[in-house]
Amino acid sequence: MTATAPLTAKDFASDQEVRWCPGCGDYAILKTVQRTLAQLGTPRENTVFVSGIGCAARFPYYLSTYGFHTIHGRGPAIATGIKLANPELDVWLVTGDGDALSIGGNHLIHVLRRNVDIQILLFNNEIYGLTKGQYSPTSRRGTRSPSTPKGSVEAPISAAALALGAAGRFVARTVDTQQKRMPDVLNRAHAHRGASLVEILQNCIVFNDKVFSHITDKSVADERQIHLEHGKPMLFGAERNRGLRVRPGTLKVEAVTLGEDGITQDDILVHDETDRTLASILAVMEPPTLPVALGVLYCDPAPTYGESVSNQQESLAENQGLNDLLRSGRTWTVAG
Repeated sequence: MTATAPLTAKDFASDQEVRWCPGCGDYAILKTVQRTLAQLGTPRENTVFVSGIGCAARFPYYLSTYGFHTIHGRGPAIATGIKLANPELDVWLVTGDGDALSIGGNHLIHVLRRNVDIQILLFNNEIYGLTKGQYSPTSRRGTRSPSTPKGSVEAPISAAALALGAAGRFVARTVDTQQKRMPDVLNRAHAHRGASLVEILQNCIVFNDKVFSHITDKSVADERQIHLEHGKPMLFGAERNRGLRVRPGTLKVEAVTLGEDGITQDDILVHDETDRTLASILAVMEPPTLPVALGVLYCDPAPTYGESVSNQQESLAENQGLNDLLRSGRTWTVAG
């Protein structure tokens, strides 16, 4: 037998010209995904990428795998069907904040609560990029756009908080420019059995440039980002001398500085990625009061939808045929 050469990132690049706006964060995400797929060693013929509508939806064209470019917001439904039809396939869903959280919000909720075994990459640039810059469900109050010329008056959706509220079992967040950290998050999402949602904060250089600069600029990144590690104290800052604790006498989480007011590392919260309550707090933290939480916020595996469906079918086959089940209980015979 001839040994198969290990796959490389180039093996996952298709022959299609990549066409996004120059400087778009999608380029960085694409390169990272291609490298990650090569590291995972998943056969290309067993890998499927599904997308809906939007800039992110071009992803399947740029990967040398199977792919489906589906309709607006319905990617989760297509991905669910693919995974149930062939559980051996490695299914990825690529979507944007508009595609996933507006017209596709209902589908996203149900693929999460059902715990379908797919990886969901949600690109969040807080704007509709493909249709020329209208505000999206994640746009902040005051966002000026062609559809909100005086500024948005709506409260934005937190993708991570919504995923947790929908009973998602794996929720993570990363940034398009963090090329060293993103592969670790993608690897964790892939290893998780069940629905894995990774929110990727991504810059739209044309319609919403620098929307995340208040947390990503080098001058502020250390103080406004906290990178989570399971079982380790939640510390941040250039000197790792700041941390999160529960304010005494309350249930509020606050940022503190080690050494001030007698605060030591023993006072700092330890990250437990199986704690949904803690994850719900981390999901909505925002500067300047608290840093943005990055990494795996929550991971607590449970039986997948596919496993539950398969087990039910096996149980029915063993105990009672479908025909017997349909004829059980209140049935009638219709004479001619």
